[in-house]
Amino acid sequence: MTRLRPPRALAPLRHRDFRLLVAGQVTSNVGDACYAVALPWFVLAGHGGTVLLGTVLAAYGIPRTALIMAGGWASDRWRPQTVMLVSDALRVVAMAALAVTAAGPARAALLIPVAVVLGAGEGLFLPASFSVVPSLLPGNDLQAGNALASGGTQLASLAGPALGGALVAMGSPSAAFWLDAVSFAVSAATLLAMYPARSGTARSGSARSGATRSGDAQKVPAAVPDAASGTAGPSLRTLLRTERVLPVLIAINIAANLGSAGLNGVALPSLAHGPLHASAQGYGAILAGFAAGALLGTLAAGQAGRPRRPVVTGSAAFLIEAVAIAATPFLGVVGWVIAAQAVFGLCNGFGNTYTVTAFQRWAPAGSLGRLNGLLLLTSFGMAPVSVLLAAWFGHALGPASFFLFAAVTIAAAVIGGLTQRAWRDFGAAPRVRPEPARQSAPARHGAPAGPAAMNAGGEIAAT
Repeated sequence: MTRLRPPRALAPLRHRDFRLLVAGQVTSNVGDACYAVALPWFVLAGHGGTVLLGTVLAAYGIPRTALIMAGGWASDRWRPQTVMLVSDALRVVAMAALAVTAAGPARAALLIPVAVVLGAGEGLFLPASFSVVPSLLPGNDLQAGNALASGGTQLASLAGPALGGALVAMGSPSAAFWLDAVSFAVSAATLLAMYPARSGTARSGSARSGATRSGDAQKVPAAVPDAASGTAGPSLRTLLRTERVLPVLIAINIAANLGSAGLNGVALPSLAHGPLHASAQGYGAILAGFAAGALLGTLAAGQAGRPRRPVVTGSAAFLIEAVAIAATPFLGVVGWVIAAQAVFGLCNGFGNTYTVTAFQRWAPAGSLGRLNGLLLLTSFGMAPVSVLLAAWFGHALGPASFFLFAAVTIAAAVIGGLTQRAWRDFGAAPRVRPEPARQSAPARHGAPAGPAAMNAGGEIAAT
């Protein structure tokens, strides 16, 4: 009787620790979405005003950005799960304190210290969260695992705001804060329940860092033990000096993020409120369209196989994304804008899954946290610049102008990257050539009839 095989996208769920990770992070992301709805309502309804709200958000954002590199270093020095666990424990305490006092008026003396703790915890947490998946899954399941982890985030971004809005509508921001505190506790519990990464489960450092990449005679610095051994990998300075692809990756990341924060934070709401004359429900539907598309895109990438050149495949998706962004302000109808944002999200989720997986396969095991911290720092560092540019474009030329700027910036960054061979070959699977036939004794009964080769991703490919 033929045995049904589960979809490729669900294969990572066979691994207990990964199931725990996904369950904890989806729960935590739902809580974060509730907090994002409840905080501004609590401050504004409690006569705190926009100045206090802006101050609280700044008190959150500054330590988050400042501690990202420290979070990456800590992830390499200790296990990513340990850093995530400590961060969640700190945020449980801070969020519970906010929930207890939310029955009264919004006060800066409480909100600002809580925001500082939450931002610091997030800064430590983020690089570790991007580093933990490769330690839990074999190379075969890494792409699908990244898709499931990202898909869980998108699912939470769809369900969380509705739940948070319902709690606030009941007249209780405190309930939303308590829910977020509980979600941090659930995340911490799942991290605590994980077994240490096992050598038979986690990918070895040599699978990521010791192989020569196709089309590049330069080798990555020698394989190093991972964070569980307490030994650091190559320094960022060494990697920047020896790895031709890393400066290209940073430049693409900076250029692409130059448009993203301003697009989401300024240009899109300005377009919805102005030329589109959309209602609040219409604007919410536009945001949901992006989230739904991103969810489908990540799951599609998880189901798809590993292409020969994953970055080229991801870059093609980003170019389609740029077209969708450029078309958005000229569609004129909310329904068509929702469709364009869904295409934007679909391509973004699909492309990100491929490029993030290629990056994780390439990065030396003992340096992955610091490399994630560096890329996250460049992403967050571009956010205020992007928002200011979007505000200037919107004031001088209208919101449509920034959509065009963002689309051109993304397309130029992607096309510029594709002109570099180091980028085109980034994460490429090496070609496996069959060995010449040799005269040998007949295979014994039950023994394999031919040789096998292991590619750079740690996967076994029959030759």
